[in-house]
Amino acid sequence: MTDTAVPRLVGLTVPEARRRGDEAGVVVTSRDVDGPPLGVLTWPGTWVVTDQEPRPGARVRRGSVVMIDFERAPDGQT
Repeated sequence: MTDTAVPRLVGLTVPEARRRGDEAGVVVTSRDVDGPPLGVLTWPGTWVVTDQEPRPGARVRRGSVVMIDFERAPDGQT
C-alpha cells in the first residue's frame, strides 16, 4: 500500500474537507468516531474545520483516517 500526504483541512467547510481528503486518499471523520457520521452532524448549515489530526503534511497510508473538529460558521460566512 502506498502513502500520501495529509492535506490541510483547517478553515475548509466540512464538505470541502471531505472532498480534499478523498482526493488525497484519506478518510475524513469526526474526532468522535463512535458518534454519528459527519453528514448527520453537519446538516443543515455550514460547518468549518477547526482542528485536525494528523497534521497537514504528515505521511500516512492511503485509506488512513484524518480526524477533524468543526464548528458551525455564522450564517453567511465561510
